[in-house]
Amino acid sequence: MPGKVILVGAGPGDPGLLTLKGREALESADVVLYDRLVGDGILKMIPKGTKKINVGKQSGNHPVPQEEINRLLLDYALDGKTAVRLKGGDSFVFGRGGEELELLYKNNIEFEVIPGVTSATAVPAYAGIPVTHRGASSSLHIVTAHTRDSKEPDIDLRKYAEIGGTLVFLMGAAMVGYIAEGLMDAGMDRYTPCAVIENGTTPRQRKTIGTLCDIEEKAGSVHSPAMIVVGAVCELSGRFDWFSRLPLYGKTIAVTRHEEHSSGLAGRLRTAGANVIECPCIHTESLVTKRMARELKIEVKGYDIIVFTSASGVRAVMEGIYDIGCDARVFGDTRIAVIGSATASALEGYGLRADIIPDKYSGRALGKALSKAAERGGRILMLRSVEANRRLNEILDEAGAEYKEIAVYRTIPECELNITDLINKGKIDYVTFTSGSTVHGFMQFHKHADLSSFTAVCIGDTTAEEAGRCGMSCIISQNASVDSMLNTIIGDSIFEAE
Repeated sequence: MPGKVILVGAGPGDPGLLTLKGREALESADVVLYDRLVGDGILKMIPKGTKKINVGKQSGNHPVPQEEINRLLLDYALDGKTAVRLKGGDSFVFGRGGEELELLYKNNIEFEVIPGVTSATAVPAYAGIPVTHRGASSSLHIVTAHTRDSKEPDIDLRKYAEIGGTLVFLMGAAMVGYIAEGLMDAGMDRYTPCAVIENGTTPRQRKTIGTLCDIEEKAGSVHSPAMIVVGAVCELSGRFDWFSRLPLYGKTIAVTRHEEHSSGLAGRLRTAGANVIECPCIHTESLVTKRMARELKIEVKGYDIIVFTSASGVRAVMEGIYDIGCDARVFGDTRIAVIGSATASALEGYGLRADIIPDKYSGRALGKALSKAAERGGRILMLRSVEANRRLNEILDEAGAEYKEIAVYRTIPECELNITDLINKGKIDYVTFTSGSTVHGFMQFHKHADLSSFTAVCIGDTTAEEAGRCGMSCIISQNASVDSMLNTIIGDSIFEAE
């Protein structure tokens, strides 16, 4: 049986603008053919194991001709695969989506079209420009300024000069001067407001507001992707520009943990306007075999307090417990202590509530809380990583507490993306660290980075001490939560601006 082709509009750049239906299509795909302007945030939504093919084009450079893209979609469908064609913006707004469907239709291949948020309206919105506004514009006209071989576009500018309303010229990076002069020559007022917007809806967005007579000079060198907006609505940008007022707009932040293990930190940073670079420096590996899980099921009954010092430890233990057909009931009435709110949240995902959470995220604070509990004769079982910091053990030893430690996972350094070059060019403002192991993993692969060029954002004193030993300047998020880290960065960013 033949497969199916799904055209998916990825939106203009912000991964949050991909539709829910579009994401569902990515999750069902066997192969994804994607364009150059599809952002990394969206590409990361493609499940591991799905084949990805870059068929992107640049001006004057088409490594995969359109005819070959059409043929690839047909071939995958004939092979029984579900192929997703992932295109920037909307597939049917100058996206050549119709051309790709023609061959499929001729060969009786099933297809579906999932519209995307078009850049023609989204990019101006992120620049504070409503493309229609009562009293300023009651019509919208979308024009492509793209040409082959850098030739002048075949646009009847005289017609558009007379039509009124808002004019949006897509793919106009090289045509700012040509379009402005052409509209003035056609009789449009030389002081008509206009805007040039590059990298719209992304943290790299650059907006230039001017008039037809000075926009080329003001915009200077314009890089793709860019669009030109002409009309009275451009004057509203100063009042309605919400995007550049976001607290972390213009900041670039590197996150050193996988998003699924950092409680959505990268997403929250993007929502605050930051340009986020995900460069995981470690991954965790569970050591909880079925045999160990069965032993833990019995052993926990002999202890008064079970201790988790990370969400990774919680996941390793609970998945092991689930794997032998058990659940949270194996802990019975045993009290559970955690180092911070993120670990407590991980526990709640398995139906457990923490009984002991120190006010401050640190091994020292947890050690004091456990020592106080141990004064009443409580036996302690710590389920931690192989590389766990020994500070907690020292505090318990000093208190004379009775405890046992079992390694339930280990951390392994990795480097999906090396950002040494970006750091040395001064393009990274903050790097986040959620544990000492993330610091060690980062240093293993960034030995030649200028550590004085960015600020390290650390959860807790222990992580900050590790980063400080490496020569990093640190700010500390006292709570192990996304909100705490986010607020710490925002606070420091505001302080630096003042």
